[in-house]
Amino acid sequence: MRFTKTLLATAFLAALPMMASAESDFQTGAGALNANARLDFRVVIPKFLRFQVGSAGATVDLVEFSVPAANVGDGTDIARTNGGAVPVLLQSNNGNVSLTGTTLGQLNNGAGENISFAEILSTSSDPNLNVPTLVDGGTSAAVTVTPNVGARVVNRTANWSFAYSNTNFVGAGSYGGVNVNNGRVTYTASLP
Repeated sequence: MRFTKTLLATAFLAALPMMASAESDFQTGAGALNANARLDFRVVIPKFLRFQVGSAGATVDLVEFSVPAANVGDGTDIARTNGGAVPVLLQSNNGNVSLTGTTLGQLNNGAGENISFAEILSTSSDPNLNVPTLVDGGTSAAVTVTPNVGARVVNRTANWSFAYSNTNFVGAGSYGGVNVNNGRVTYTASLP
């Protein structure tokens, strides 16, 4: 029993330096007294990046252009026909963010005919959150988005609008689509 008490006392004394102790101040005397005790505070904020193009969640929106037969290849810009502008949200807290867009190749109809992504026009409601200019089978030049809250926080929204410039006569059919025929574009936000 005595050995157990000695062992416990030794373990307690060994652990004392590791125990957190609050600062204290003891004052005594006949006059006015002040006792001070201090605390240090720290808030740890992780670096983060949030990017949304289109509907929230796991939905991949389809941007579709249906060209009227009378306008095929006449250079009339065709606006999106299955909805309006695409909402975009970008939030981060560590300085400039780079945006790129990547395609696998030209839009195709599965029968060997193609439409270049150069025919897809894009605009943004906020020039500080611009749309990357798409290229065929590669990654676009980066668009830099700068902080708008303090020195390092980006909290921007915009509406991206798309149109098909319709400058070439092409064969009938659907070019691109829901993750087929090179129809999928991956927009990427990068934070150093």
